[in-house]
Amino acid sequence: MFSAKNKDDLDTIESGLMNLTHIPDAKIEITRNEKADQLGNDIDIVVYGEFPNLETLNAYKRHPLYEKSTSIVRPLRELRFAADIESKT
Repeated sequence: MFSAKNKDDLDTIESGLMNLTHIPDAKIEITRNEKADQLGNDIDIVVYGEFPNLETLNAYKRHPLYEKSTSIVRPLRELRFAADIESKT
């Protein structure tokens, strides 16, 4: 989950994150937060990913497109939150 330092950069951040959708063996979705919650709307863009196993997640994080995405987004983001969980189903 990401927030932009400057809301004018949201298109660039979203475009940079879209690089992640081209990394093999991962199901990645990039979407803007609809900000329907009454209390917490700090997050601008959400990245949701599913990986078949931890090895695939680690390979994803080493992929050159991940590095490219990071180099575009990191200077423009304010907040970044991540959670890695294993599904129980």
